[in-house]
Amino acid sequence: MTTLPGPIRQVGYVVTDIDCAIEAWLAIGVGPWFVMRDLTLTASYRGERCEITQSLALSNSGDLQIELIRQQSTGPSVFTEFLEAHGEGFHQIAYWADDFDSTLVAVAAAGWPVVWQGGEDVGTRFAYVEPPAGGVYVAPVVEIMELNEVTTGMAAFVRDAAANWDGSDPVRVLGG
Repeated sequence: MTTLPGPIRQVGYVVTDIDCAIEAWLAIGVGPWFVMRDLTLTASYRGERCEITQSLALSNSGDLQIELIRQQSTGPSVFTEFLEAHGEGFHQIAYWADDFDSTLVAVAAAGWPVVWQGGEDVGTRFAYVEPPAGGVYVAPVVEIMELNEVTTGMAAFVRDAAANWDGSDPVRVLGG
C-alpha cells in the first residue's frame, strides 16, 4: 500500500517561456494545448500566505496530463524556489485524490511536509508535498489535487481533445 492515491495522473514542468515550451511539445506531437494566462493564485508557501500571477498550459499524451507552469510575478513560491535551484524543467508528479483530506493525513503521517497549498478559494484544493529523502529522483515535489466535478470534467476535456487531435488549432486559450 502506498501513501499516494492511485496512478500518477500528471507531470508538471516549470518554465520561463510558456509559448516556447508549448512549441517544443508540439514539435514531438503532443497537443492541443489549453492555455490559461495571468491567473491570480492565493496559496500558502512553506506556511506563509502569498499571492502569485501565473500562466498554465495543459495537454495530454494518452491518459497522462502534462502541465506547463510559468509564474509571472516575482514573489516567493514553490515555482521560484525550483527555478532558482534548478532552472526550468521537470518539477512535479501529480496524483488526483477522491478523498483529499484522508490523503493529506496519510502524507503527513508519512512525514512528507506540505510546501505549497491552496485552492480553497477556487473550489479545487491542492497541496504540494516533499517526498522522503531521495525523492528528488522521482520528482522534487508531489502534487495532490482534489478530484471533484470540476477537475474530473477538465481532465476529460483535455484528454479527449488530445485523443482526437488532428494537428489543427494547436493552442487554445481558456478563460478569455
